[in-house]
Amino acid sequence: MVKVTLLAGGVGGAKMAEGLAALDDVDLTIIGNVADDEVFHGLWVSPDIDTVTYTLADLIDRKQGWGVSDDGMRALGILEALGQPIWMTLGDKDLGLHIYRTMRRAQGDRPSQIAHDVARALNIKPRIVLPTDDRVQTRLLTDDGELSFQEYFVREKCVPEVSGLWFEGIGDARPTPEALDVIDRSDLFVIAPSNPLVSIDPILAVPGLQDAIVHTHKPVVAVSPLIAGKTVKGPAAKMMSGLGMEPTALGIARHYQGFVDRLVIDDQDAGFVEAIEALGIAVSATDILMPNAERKAALASQVLEFAA
Repeated sequence: MVKVTLLAGGVGGAKMAEGLAALDDVDLTIIGNVADDEVFHGLWVSPDIDTVTYTLADLIDRKQGWGVSDDGMRALGILEALGQPIWMTLGDKDLGLHIYRTMRRAQGDRPSQIAHDVARALNIKPRIVLPTDDRVQTRLLTDDGELSFQEYFVREKCVPEVSGLWFEGIGDARPTPEALDVIDRSDLFVIAPSNPLVSIDPILAVPGLQDAIVHTHKPVVAVSPLIAGKTVKGPAAKMMSGLGMEPTALGIARHYQGFVDRLVIDDQDAGFVEAIEALGIAVSATDILMPNAERKAALASQVLEFAA
């Protein structure tokens, strides 16, 4: 049994988690992104953690990649009638989780314990761990002004050009004991094909967390979120361009250089293999698209084999 720790956020991270969870010889822990968290209608919403949670519980709306399947929007209809902005589309079932999380936080419970209890209640076998219990939020400087990631991603539909990015509160954040413990016990670290700028970087930016991974001297393998310069979902390529980065598999390699040992890229990007290897990163080119459960498990198996 290999102890795998997956760093993940968003739909790509949830798909990688699902693939790894399907393997019999994997003891899986996911460290998820909390920098997308935001308060809506008085409720604490944790989009990346919820996407991983709903996916592993087989409750996810697979058509859109987030939210709960077969959900209604009647609560939002009332809020709209009351003059409230409803651009963050939270379904009725989804709101139940946010009510529970907010109630527990108001009682003084640690966010990490809440996430653990939610996963246990939904019969999720892999552990879902938060990198920090402190409040951290991704902020973007755009040509429409300063925005949170959810404002940029959902409300503005990724239209504004991004010229700056930072993680508010990161300097005061502390890693959770759960994250440090699982890092210390891991045999392998996998960086999911998530947006590196807003899903993976906020995790690694928690003071002491990346150093803890490096000091284990265990393999770190990343899966590229780009295929032929494009993302399957999300604004990673556009954001990379706006921030002066090359939106290619090579750009991903440069971003992770010095941290990852190995990078899995799509076979459409095989032309970058030599340039990536010149950075000191071993490369495997394969089909990284995950349209179904079979491909998710197959890619997860290939990642583990490559890491070994």
